[in-house]
Amino acid sequence: MTLLGTLLRNSRPDEGNYAWNQPNLSAPETLRITSGDFTDSHPLPPRHAGSRVGGENLSPHLSWSEPPAGTAELLLLIEDIDSPLGSKPAVHCLAIIDEAGLRSPHELPPGALSKRHPAPGVTLLRSTIGRGYHGPEPLKGHGPHRYVVQLYALGRTLLNRPDRDALLKTRPRPLLAAIEAPVLARGRISGIHER
Repeated sequence: MTLLGTLLRNSRPDEGNYAWNQPNLSAPETLRITSGDFTDSHPLPPRHAGSRVGGENLSPHLSWSEPPAGTAELLLLIEDIDSPLGSKPAVHCLAIIDEAGLRSPHELPPGALSKRHPAPGVTLLRSTIGRGYHGPEPLKGHGPHRYVVQLYALGRTLLNRPDRDALLKTRPRPLLAAIEAPVLARGRISGIHER
C-alpha cells in the first residue's frame, strides 16, 4: 500500500468539487466550530482514525457557536479533501442535527456520530462509505490528508419533506447538490491524519 500511496502522492480532487465551494451551500462564515479533541489544522488523535488502521473509529467532540435566528436544522459534513481516488472528496460522514434534540446545546460529544448509536438529535445520512462516522484511513505514503468538518445552518428542514425516505437513501453528492434550503451560516474546522 505504501507504493500506491507514493505513486498517487500528487493526485488530489479538484478544489471546485469540495462541498464548501458549491454555490448552493454558500453562506456567511459566522459559525465557529471547535473541538475538545483537536485544534484546527492540527492532527486528529489516533482514536478518531478508522479501525483498519488501529483507531477506534470514534467521532470527535464538536461544539459550535449559536446558529442565526431562523435556523431549522444543521447539516454536518466531514470530507477527506485529499482523497486521491476519484474527482470528488470522500464524504466520511453526513448528518442532520436537530438542536432541540441535543443533550447539550451546540455540542456533540465524542462518538455522537456512531452508526449503531447516534446521539439524540442526530439523523445519519449516507456517506461515501455508509452511514455514520468513518474515521481516517488514508493510503500509506500518500501524505497528510485534511478532514474538513463543515456545519451548515439551514433555513428550512430537510427531514420534514414529503420525500424524506428517499432523502435518507440518497448518495451524498446528489443530496448536497439538491439542497435548496437557504443556508444562513456556515463554519468549518480541519483535522489532519497521515500514515
